[in-house]
Amino acid sequence: MMRLIECVPNFSEGRDRTIIDKITGEIKKINGAYLLDVDPGEATNRTVVTFVGSPEAVVEAAFLAIKKAQELIDMSKHHGAHARMGATDVCPLVPVSGVTIEECVRLAHELGRRVGDELGIPVYLYEYAATRPERKNLATVRKGEY
Repeated sequence: MMRLIECVPNFSEGRDRTIIDKITGEIKKINGAYLLDVDPGEATNRTVVTFVGSPEAVVEAAFLAIKKAQELIDMSKHHGAHARMGATDVCPLVPVSGVTIEECVRLAHELGRRVGDELGIPVYLYEYAATRPERKNLATVRKGEY
C-alpha cells in the first residue's frame, strides 16, 4: 500500500503572486511531493496550499516552504481580515493512505523541532499533535494571534 500524507499549510501572503510562487516552488523541488492546489485570498492576505506525497517528501517540502515564507514575508507589514500567527500560520499533516494519525503526530513533532531548531521559529502544535491539553483546540491557540 502506498504511504501518503497531505499537508495544508496556510501562508500569510495572499496578494503577491511572486512570493506565493516562490514558496510553492520549494514544494515542487522535492521528488515525491505533489502540489495539488494553491488558493490565495485577497481579503485575508493568506494562501492555503495543498500537497501530498510520501511522508518524508511532504515533511521536507513543508520545511522548505516554511523556510522560504520566513525569508519572504514581512509580518510587520502584514494586514488581512484573518488573524495570523506568523509567515506560516498552520501546517497540518493529515494521513491519507498507509499512514496512521500517530505517525503524522510524530512527523509533526519532528517538523516542529526542525523549524524551531534550524529556523528559530516558535512552533505551537495543536489538535492530535498538541503537547499540552490547552493547545489541543486550534481556536484556543489562535487567541494569541495578531
